[in-house]
Amino acid sequence: MRASTDHILSSNAGTLPRPARLQQHFDAGAEGEGAYEDELPAAVREVVATQVEVGLDVVNDGEFSKRGGFQLYAPSRMSGIERRLVQPGEVEPHLRMNERDAMLFPTYYPSSSVATGGGGGFGPNPYFCVGPLSYTGGATIAADIARLNSAVVGFDVEPYLPVVSPGNIEHWLWNKFYPDDESFLFAIADMLHDEYKPIADAGIIIQIDDPDLADGWQMFPSMEFADYRKYAELRIEALNHALRDIPEELVRFHTCWGSLRGPHVNDIPLTEIVDVMLKVKAQCYSVEAANARHEHEWRVWEDVRLPEGKLLMPGVVSHVTDHVEHPELVAWRIELYAGCVGRENVIAGTDCGMARVRPGEVCWAKLAALAEGARLATKKLWQK
Repeated sequence: MRASTDHILSSNAGTLPRPARLQQHFDAGAEGEGAYEDELPAAVREVVATQVEVGLDVVNDGEFSKRGGFQLYAPSRMSGIERRLVQPGEVEPHLRMNERDAMLFPTYYPSSSVATGGGGGFGPNPYFCVGPLSYTGGATIAADIARLNSAVVGFDVEPYLPVVSPGNIEHWLWNKFYPDDESFLFAIADMLHDEYKPIADAGIIIQIDDPDLADGWQMFPSMEFADYRKYAELRIEALNHALRDIPEELVRFHTCWGSLRGPHVNDIPLTEIVDVMLKVKAQCYSVEAANARHEHEWRVWEDVRLPEGKLLMPGVVSHVTDHVEHPELVAWRIELYAGCVGRENVIAGTDCGMARVRPGEVCWAKLAALAEGARLATKKLWQK
């Protein structure tokens, strides 16, 4: 994995806006699936070229093949599950990702709202684990890899592919087969290893998308910090099991507080989970850091030592506002982190996937500001 040896590298953290023609096929639903697949290679080439054009150093495929989003793509790549209506008497295993906030702000979060994620799986028609889980996405991940490798040819960039963590699949998949949560969790991890390994074998960086580490806290309002740490540590242990025999230098870990607009008053502080995060077998850690609830947490790194050889990718551009950050602000944020962990250990990133910023032209303007801010910070940090 590249480090910022002579300039501040920049990257994004996930989803990017689809080109108009790809979005048109997406909007057509099932009728557009064939055309969508046919268009994917060209769309990935376009999104890579646009990332290069705005100045990013580490690029992805926009997550275009994940039609259901960063979580919901997984059911199409696994067996042992079924989707059906919730039956009378079946108790939902998890709460919403903003449950603590919903208790404090009942007007903002109507009790009928299920569009907030978590919750054992997307409304009254969730996914159930009904047999041994296994990975069936070999051809799909191979196609993802081939498209991205083809798209970066001729560019001096480093490619990465985002993948979901075991804890996030656990959020929405109702266990009706395994005897307990731990067995279920590690079965998910075994399955995901079969998605992670081909990416690493191709020399592409794996980005583990794991909002579960931070947003799980909101889901269990009866938990104290000590109990939640045990919950989180088990899920990081399962993630490391999924990452077994994969070199750390090919792994980037991303966590955030759910990527949802809202008060976020009850987000767990980074100080409570940063040591758990650093147990992940990854070289780089991507952390939400630019929004109004978490921007102050750069100070965590004044007291917490980033381990030798590790990299930190703080979000210095936010996905929850349509304001385009001034490059000077981006540079200032980068410099704060460089002062804590060293300039060579900082990559300028985004809080989460930027496709949430609409329209796409605003998203790309924010990413251009990210790259320009990295250039301004480079001039100061290297006195160029």
